[in-house]
Amino acid sequence: MRDLLQEFEEAAVPHLPAAYNLARWLTRNDKDAEDVVQDAYLRAFTYFDKFRGGDVRPWLLAIVRNTCHTWIRRNRLERPEITLDLDLYDVAQDTVDPELALVKEVDREMLRTALEKLSTEFRELIVLREFEELSYKQIADVVKVPIGTVMSRLSRARRSLEVILTGQCSRQLANVGRR
Repeated sequence: MRDLLQEFEEAAVPHLPAAYNLARWLTRNDKDAEDVVQDAYLRAFTYFDKFRGGDVRPWLLAIVRNTCHTWIRRNRLERPEITLDLDLYDVAQDTVDPELALVKEVDREMLRTALEKLSTEFRELIVLREFEELSYKQIADVVKVPIGTVMSRLSRARRSLEVILTGQCSRQLANVGRR
């Protein structure tokens, strides 16, 4: 048992930030995401002896995804506010220019708002591909659909995100013109 626990910890703990990030985007709540990840890791450990080897990350994220969807069906009556820190994905800043910092903050907020408007199906694909950098094959394994379906859904998700962001930019420009 000790060897299995140690093996599980070595394989799964490095992916805890990715698991939490996916859960946070799907549950839209930090506390709920923590609960879901804890439950998912318990499930993963329970079935770790049946894991067939290979890349543990997609296997683990599939468990997190399924646990999230189950948790949402059982517990969610309304959609709570999301509090996410997109700074986790920010590239190292070259300068301390206040204007640049403001522009980046506005961009982050626009992206956060746009992602919230996507369907859960599209949002999870964007998170898995763009934030967690999974390959199409790995995403197909996580969401249990053919790779072609991942590619077409991801394309539609990106188009939807573009439409939302374009609409946000247009509204912001219109508001600036009124000032």
